[in-house]
Amino acid sequence: MGASLKPDRYSYLAVSRLVAANHKVSAFGRQQGVIAGIVVETSLEAYQGVDTVTLYLNPKAQKEYYSYICSLQPKRVIFNPGTENPEFYDILKKHAIEVEVACTLVLLATNQY
Repeated sequence: MGASLKPDRYSYLAVSRLVAANHKVSAFGRQQGVIAGIVVETSLEAYQGVDTVTLYLNPKAQKEYYSYICSLQPKRVIFNPGTENPEFYDILKKHAIEVEVACTLVLLATNQY
């Protein structure tokens, strides 16, 4: 969540590297476009079987997505640098969703994703 169409943004790199690592990827952002063959959606979809949500939204921007992310019932949510949000951590934990404060790019690069 928070995918950018700008190639120099970390969210763009994360989508690209997740695809390159053969992960099934869905992307959500402000502008519709394509990253590494993945359409960046601008409307919220009712995805099923979500393993991980990786956030690239600042804490203030996350608020409007709390319910949506919880409704996806992911196994975990990764809070990338700059997205740390203790308020949301508590909400996720109450929904039995794992919270991981980490960098998606580092996790991928070190085979820890």
